[in-house]
Amino acid sequence: MSQHTLSVLVNNHPGLLSKVSGLFSRRSFNIDSLAVGICEIPDCSRMTIVVNGDEAMVDQVIKQLDKLIDVIEIEHLPVQNSVFREMVLAKVAVEANQRTELLQIAEIFRAKIVDVSLHHITLELTGQADKISGFLNLLEDFKILRIVRTGTIAVPRFEEI
Repeated sequence: MSQHTLSVLVNNHPGLLSKVSGLFSRRSFNIDSLAVGICEIPDCSRMTIVVNGDEAMVDQVIKQLDKLIDVIEIEHLPVQNSVFREMVLAKVAVEANQRTELLQIAEIFRAKIVDVSLHHITLELTGQADKISGFLNLLEDFKILRIVRTGTIAVPRFEEI
């Protein structure tokens, strides 16, 4: 079993996300990651769905998605020819004597400081999943107040024109 990423262009209609997630749950397929947002086409959204499974399972998922009336296009993104990113916001409690260490970690990972107060710092990091995980592992030495992590988003590196 391996990880597969699907980019699904859909009409932006209420209830479609529920239909898509229901399609997966009815067939006992687990969604590892699901990100949805507006895209370059008016009144449409793009879903990035990451699933674990073999080729036959992914083919079945694609066929089932294609049957939904509001699905316009489905693209199975190849790992070697696509750009994948996630984002994390981490709010960390920090004492004065810990600030330098936390800021050094942020600099190493090129994380942005997006909020600072006397007792906490909120950091933003964008990158591949392994970079995000490495960053979060180093933050475990601090008191993490909150972590919010997006799912994977992805685009193909190039397209034939």
